[in-house]
Amino acid sequence: MRTYTLEVPAPADLAIEVIGVPEGAPVTLDVRLESIVEGVLASAEISAPLVGECVRCLGEVTDRIDVDFTELYAYPGAIEHDPDDDEADEVHELTGDFVDLEQAVRDAVVLALPFQPYCRPDCKGLCPECGADLNEAGTEHGHEKIDARWAALVDALTRDDEHDETSETPQAPRTSDTPDQQDVP
Repeated sequence: MRTYTLEVPAPADLAIEVIGVPEGAPVTLDVRLESIVEGVLASAEISAPLVGECVRCLGEVTDRIDVDFTELYAYPGAIEHDPDDDEADEVHELTGDFVDLEQAVRDAVVLALPFQPYCRPDCKGLCPECGADLNEAGTEHGHEKIDARWAALVDALTRDDEHDETSETPQAPRTSDTPDQQDVP
């Protein structure tokens, strides 16, 4: 058994659309290689920085990812491949005396990335009306919404209120055509 601690620069496509490991960022690998009958069993712990975009407010997200994996690298011809077995393609073979961990590291990191990263767990996102960041806008932020079915009535009432304020003649109080109803015991 051999153990290695490596720090390598991140490749370009170690990411998904909204978050990933920046290209060239240091990726730390703690690797353990064990010789077994079929080949070499590689186990690794990976640690790398993450940079991305919050899916709610579009702010910057910075985090760290820690993930591990275990992969078998078989000696050429050591494992018989069944043509009907779909998982047979997933067995990696040794190339001479070398173990290429790049694809295994890429798979482990990309599969562990958060699908919807948030800048913080209670992120409020963006206002759907004006696009303001609700995390910074405060609780007073809001928009007056008028249902389109009532818009004509609101306009008429607004015009009446404006007309009443500009009118100089006092208006008589409104009276009801029906007498006051009394409570019947």
